Amino acid sequence: MSNFSSIAYYIPELILVILILSVIVIDLIPSLQDLKFPVAFIGLGLLALALNLSHGVKASIFMDLIVVDPFSHFFKWIFVLATASILLVSRYSVEVEEENHVEYISLMLMILLGLFLMASSTNLLMIYLAIELVSIPSYILAGMKKNDRASNEASLKYVIFGSFASGLMLFGLSWLYGISGSTNILDIHAALLTNGNQFLVYMSLMMIMVGFGYKISMAPFHYWTPDVYEGSPTPVTAFFSIGPKAAGFAILIRVLYTIFTNDGSLNATSPLYDVNWTLIFAVLAAITMTIGNFLALHQENVKRLLAFSSISHVGFMLIAFTVIGTEALTALLFYLVIYFFMTLSAFIIAIFIKNKLDTDTIDGWKGLAIRNPLISAFMVISLVSLAGLPPTAGFVGKFYLLAVLFRAKTFYWLAVVAILNSIVSLYYYFKIIKSMYFLNEEEEVSSEPLEVNPYVKWTAILFSAQTLLFYFYWTPLIEFINRSLSFWNS
Repeated sequence: MSNFSSIAYYIPELILVILILSVIVIDLIPSLQDLKFPVAFIGLGLLALALNLSHGVKASIFMDLIVVDPFSHFFKWIFVLATASILLVSRYSVEVEEENHVEYISLMLMILLGLFLMASSTNLLMIYLAIELVSIPSYILAGMKKNDRASNEASLKYVIFGSFASGLMLFGLSWLYGISGSTNILDIHAALLTNGNQFLVYMSLMMIMVGFGYKISMAPFHYWTPDVYEGSPTPVTAFFSIGPKAAGFAILIRVLYTIFTNDGSLNATSPLYDVNWTLIFAVLAAITMTIGNFLALHQENVKRLLAFSSISHVGFMLIAFTVIGTEALTALLFYLVIYFFMTLSAFIIAIFIKNKLDTDTIDGWKGLAIRNPLISAFMVISLVSLAGLPPTAGFVGKFYLLAVLFRAKTFYWLAVVAILNSIVSLYYYFKIIKSMYFLNEEEEVSSEPLEVNPYVKWTAILFSAQTLLFYFYWTPLIEFINRSLSFWNS
C-alpha cells in the first residue's frame, strides 16, 4: 500500500505524534503549563477511541513496513492502559519532580509510540528502529532523578546492556537479510523455506533472541533488571515492568511464528526444518523462573524483589513457546493480561508507600495494616495472585500455561520446575505480608492513619480487584484473545 493511502490506517499513531508535540508546546506557554497532564489524558482518550474504531482492520501499510491487525491491537490496548494508569499516579508521585513533568510525559509518550511500532513491525529495519525508539527514551527515564546516584547508575547500566543486546540482535537480523536479500519477514520466510540450511536458522535465531530476551528480561539477559528497577523512579519501574515486556513478547511471537515455522503463520504446528527451538525455550523458561525466584529470596528492597519476581514471571510466560500452536499463545496472552493487573497494582501501592514513608525496604512496610487496612488488604490480593494461589487470577493464568504442556504431552519436567518455583515464590511474597501484618512484641510502629490520594487508591483497588474477577469469570477475556490471534495476512 502506498504511503498516502496508508495514512488512513495510521490514525492512532498520528494522534500520538500530535499529542507529544502538543505537550511540548504547552510547556512553552506559561499560562498553559498546568494543562500538561489533562492534555495527555485527553489525547490518550482520543487514542483509545481511534483504536476502538479500527478494531478488526487488517492491512499492510507504508510499503509493508508495518501492519494493522487484531494481534497488534491487542497489545496496543495494553500499552495505552499501562501508560494512562502510570501517568495518573505519576502526577502524585514525589519521585517525579514537577519541573520535570513535561520531559517525563513526553518521554513516556515517545516510548508508547515505539511500543505501538514494535507490535506492528513486519520489516527488519522497522523492528530495529521501533526497539531503539523504546530503548533510548527509557535510558533517560531511568535516570530522571538527576541528583540520585542509584538513578544515574541505573541509566548507565541500562544503556550499556541495551547497546550490547541491540548489537547482537542487529547481527542476527543481518544474517536473515543476507540469506533472503529482503528485510520483509514474509520474504525472509519464503527464502528460508528454499534455503534448507539449519545452521543459518540456528545462528540467526540465537542472535535475535538476545535482543528480544533483553527486552523481556529473559535469563541470561536479565542482569540489568534489578539495578534499573531499583534506581529508577517507582512509576518508571512500574512502566518498565509492563510496557516493554509486553512489546517484547509481541515482536517475539510475530517473528517466531512468521519466520521460524513451516507455515509462517499463527496456525503453525511445526518449526522450520525441525529446528527444535521449543526445547531451547523450555530450558530458558526453567532457567529464567528459577534464577528470578531464588535471587528474590534474599532481597530486602521491595523494588528489587518485584524486579526478580518479574523475571520469574517471564520464565512462566516462556512456557508458551515450548509448544507451537494457538492454544499456547492464548495461554500466554491471558497470563500477560493477568500479569499486567497484578504487577501494576503492587507497584502502585509501592508508589503510595514511597510517597508517604519514603522507603523502599520491606521493613519500612511494618505495621501498614494498622495504618491503612484497605490498601494493605489489596496488596495482599496482588501478592497472592503473583504467587499463583487461588482464589486469584494468577492461579488461573498458571493453570492455563501448565495445561499447554500436559495437552501436548511434552516437557513434563518443566511443569515440575514451574510448580516448585511457585512454591519457592511464596516465601518472598509473604515476607511483605508478614511485615505489614505481623509485628514482634518488642516492635512499635506508628498507628497514625496514612491517607491515600483518591486517584492512587482507586487505581490500585481497581487493578487488584481484577485479579479476583478473572478468577471467577474470565470467558470474555479468552474470547477477546482468540479473536485477537490473527495476523494481517491470515
